[in-house]
Amino acid sequence: MERQRPRPAVLAGTAAAVLVGAGIGVYAVFGGGAAADDNAGASAHRAVRTGPLSATEVRTAAQTFLTAWQSGSVSRAAAATDDPSAATTLLTGYTKDAHIEDVTLTPGTRTGDKVPFAVKATVSYKGVSKPLAYGSALTVVRRAADGKPLVGWHATVVHPDLEDGDTLVTGASGTPPIKAYDRDGGELTTAKYPSLGTVLDGLREKYGKTAGGKAGVELRVVRGKASEKAELSDKTLVELSKGTPGSVRTTLDPALQATAEKQVGTRERSSVVVLRPSTGEILAAANASHGFNTAFLGSLAPGSTMKVITSSLLIEKDLASADKKHPCPKTFKYGGWTFHNDDDFEIKGGTFKASFARSCNTAFISQAGKLDNDSLTEQAQQVFGLGMDNWAIGVPSMDGSVPVQSAAQKAAELIGQGGVRMNPLNMASVAATVKSGTFHQPYLVSPTVDHRTLATASRTLSAATLAQLRELMRYTAAYGTAAEAMSGLGPDYGAKTGSAEVDGQKKPNGWFTAYKGDLAAAGVVQAGGHGGDTAGPIVATLLKQGG
Repeated sequence: MERQRPRPAVLAGTAAAVLVGAGIGVYAVFGGGAAADDNAGASAHRAVRTGPLSATEVRTAAQTFLTAWQSGSVSRAAAATDDPSAATTLLTGYTKDAHIEDVTLTPGTRTGDKVPFAVKATVSYKGVSKPLAYGSALTVVRRAADGKPLVGWHATVVHPDLEDGDTLVTGASGTPPIKAYDRDGGELTTAKYPSLGTVLDGLREKYGKTAGGKAGVELRVVRGKASEKAELSDKTLVELSKGTPGSVRTTLDPALQATAEKQVGTRERSSVVVLRPSTGEILAAANASHGFNTAFLGSLAPGSTMKVITSSLLIEKDLASADKKHPCPKTFKYGGWTFHNDDDFEIKGGTFKASFARSCNTAFISQAGKLDNDSLTEQAQQVFGLGMDNWAIGVPSMDGSVPVQSAAQKAAELIGQGGVRMNPLNMASVAATVKSGTFHQPYLVSPTVDHRTLATASRTLSAATLAQLRELMRYTAAYGTAAEAMSGLGPDYGAKTGSAEVDGQKKPNGWFTAYKGDLAAAGVVQAGGHGGDTAGPIVATLLKQGG
């Protein structure tokens, strides 16, 4: 019986010919390239090729891989990558586990070592079929051992929603679908609230089996260990047959959520969260980028917004007091590092309140030597409920991290750099704790739904310390770096700005955390600049609407 010939995926600008002999198809690319790589007469001691890849090498390597994949030859496709084992596993599963067939791959225009391509296929399972179409890309690399150009293997080559270790599976979903609702009973959909895709995935994973629904059949991303560690949820790509959804009520406020979506749309790489300080209810959460929930899962240095926590520590230890004089030199050396203020400003004879309001770094760094290595870590855990990995908000979240550090890194953590990592949910909770006087763990789904236990903090600040901390934030909102954004929102308000330097970024990440009445919010604009100018207007708009 005649063997079916593979259909070559032809890249623009490359001519390909099929040479058939002994029933084997061999692809030769005119204009130089890979055809000579397998020359049996070549010297065994050929010099290893190095240096940048040529356009021909990139096109040839990409075509070899795409043609083999399209034709169903897993072994040849895997051999065209730099990790044949991992490629074999995922490409085999693409057909056997995901039940994807009739694959057509259409390469796009090469950019450097990268080749984008379009995928069109069919998902078929037990007599039901649905079309599948998406875009992906591959990058060609040079193998170190012999310099041969190969496709650099990552799971994203097969599908952009895959992380290494993830798989594609078609079958009964296992987890029934859910319909999520806001606090007023309105349905939450990505059509209405684009930011909520990852949240809805997380709600389904958490509550799908207990919300009263029935599973359907779908093609989905099943997360591997690395993705689970990063708290990524399984994701539905194609629904072949609908299940019966259960229902889950959330704490989201529809008006605030709509405004949050609109606000993050004005700033690239922005994220924001709004809470009710008296209860911990999450009223809104939105991200400009929809593929990752930075608002809940981000792990970013919070910059000077961390000074809220640090100030509570310094006041408790009698190392600072709002209206007492406090040093704010241009620079301060600690642990072998020289720390600077923005533009090396200084405040001569000023109070701690003035240093907080203007975000003087050295006012905090100068106190590092009087603190134990674990002082800030314990303050964050015991008072603000952070860094203990025990929040249960209803969907995956990162609960902040303030590791114990020493020397210069200990000092850097006091101003929200070093090893400190937060996200808008964490920093909104910090503002909420200051406003309410007690840490209330944020939550998106009421704990009465599943009887889960919410995290608590082991102690509260004294009335005197809390009064000073509120005064610091009120003064900053009225007269400091947050004044422009918070204009007109007083008098029952408080705020703190932050800018976190990130290696490789021209502009810092801009942070802003604030409260007004029984609302608290925090936002970040990555690579946006100073927090008062970037995240500040987003947060202030939400506080103004909700207040």
